[in-house]
Amino acid sequence: MEPHSTDKYSMFLSQEELVELTGYKTASKQREHLKSQRIAFHTNKCGQPKVARTIIEGVRRSVPKPEATWSPSWAKDA
Repeated sequence: MEPHSTDKYSMFLSQEELVELTGYKTASKQREHLKSQRIAFHTNKCGQPKVARTIIEGVRRSVPKPEATWSPSWAKDA
């Protein structure tokens, strides 16, 4: 099953989302705007910009807190 163009689980922003983000419908203007805003994108074979969803939304993952491997010794030597 192919994901719907507005599927929030897609790796890339949909065409509608690109139009909303850039304000342009044409691929060349979208690329120009993305470059001016320094938003990373890839261009597909058809010349359309592809923006990874994580670029815009940020990576949402929990990073586990590292376990302490060392602790100071507060006991004084006599």
